[in-house]
Amino acid sequence: MKLLLKGGRIIDPAQNVDLVGDVLVQDGRIAKVGGQIDPGDAEVLEARGLVVAPGLIDLHTHLREPGLEAKEDIGSGTRAAAAGGFTTICCMPNTRPVIDNAVLVAGVTQRAGLEGAVNVRVIGALTKGQEGKELAEIGDMIAAGAVALSDDGHFVESARIFRTGLEYAGMFDGVVVSHAEDESLAGDGYMHEGAVSAALGLRGRPAVSEDIAVARDVMLAEYTGALLHIAHVSTLGAVEIIRQAKRRGVRVTAEVTPHHLTLTDEAVLGFDPAAKVHPPLRSGEHVEALLAGLKDGTLDVIATDHAPHAFEEKDVEFRYAPSGFAGLETALGVVLTELYHTGKFTLPELIDRMAAAPARVFGLEGGTLKPGAPADITLFDPNQEWRVDSSLFYTRGKCTPFAGKSLKGKAVATIVGGRVVMKNGEVRA
Repeated sequence: MKLLLKGGRIIDPAQNVDLVGDVLVQDGRIAKVGGQIDPGDAEVLEARGLVVAPGLIDLHTHLREPGLEAKEDIGSGTRAAAAGGFTTICCMPNTRPVIDNAVLVAGVTQRAGLEGAVNVRVIGALTKGQEGKELAEIGDMIAAGAVALSDDGHFVESARIFRTGLEYAGMFDGVVVSHAEDESLAGDGYMHEGAVSAALGLRGRPAVSEDIAVARDVMLAEYTGALLHIAHVSTLGAVEIIRQAKRRGVRVTAEVTPHHLTLTDEAVLGFDPAAKVHPPLRSGEHVEALLAGLKDGTLDVIATDHAPHAFEEKDVEFRYAPSGFAGLETALGVVLTELYHTGKFTLPELIDRMAAAPARVFGLEGGTLKPGAPADITLFDPNQEWRVDSSLFYTRGKCTPFAGKSLKGKAVATIVGGRVVMKNGEVRA
């Protein structure tokens, strides 16, 4: 099967490519990239006026399967990913049961191959049951295809356990993903601790709870020489700790979410449960530090932390609502609206953070349009204006703090392995 993407702006940061031209896809791989390519017998997809980019990769998705399918499942979550322009997503292990052994890693991988609209890679738990007491089957899970290990949703309180996990994962060159919040400081808080929490009378989760956790985990990564990835960074202190660690040569990478880059704790002023997330939305100075860290490479990746919940779970008083909301279908639009159209970032910079860098950080195939690479491609219109209507989402989690927001920039086609799985908002898988 041949497919020719005709006349788009091709941006591939992995190769430092930015040109107007064509991309030829053959047998699920990139065959040729150039100015004008003879279509021959290829199906032609007109890309004039669109950006043709390596398929977006999300390193932090909650698919909720197995066991929590009322919130999301592989089918609905991967259709949401396709709708948002993502061609590969990495699913977190805080399911029921927890994905903490090779059988579950293989099972989710196999099911995703049958039910998924996009590529799904599995992140296994670092400790059994994500309880932080005993290491999970790290080697077996990596052998079964796990791309990283994480107790996401839980901070591993024992420094000894976390150190041992880093050392063990390091034996297989595995990446450990840290959910860095010291729960002894943050555990009973509902939002960022600051002026807004004081005005609302809500207990806060102080920024220092993240700073302390990041500092400890970075020190252990430096001590062990292992690969460490910090999830959903939200504080200026954490950014500076990571920046200094990278200067010392520590093998640490980090991600930041669209919501932490674009919203502040003032989003909570109306007690909207959609704005409740962990780590919490922070105050303006933290947002500015995150933007600076993303710009200078301290923060490597933009990841969604897509965390859907059933409607009835979020439709409660703010303090009782679970943390998290849907992010796959709004991520690109939010990033383009708030970071590109404001002049803060260029398109090549953002595509790097959402495609090339995620592939590098987890060692994934993809993230480039180099000939021979998988034909995982995202086409988006950076100028398409649209309004967020969560009732139209493919995800089961309809809750989002961006509901009703006007955005500028949208994925118009998602191609996975040379097959068009989404076009003009309609997912075909």
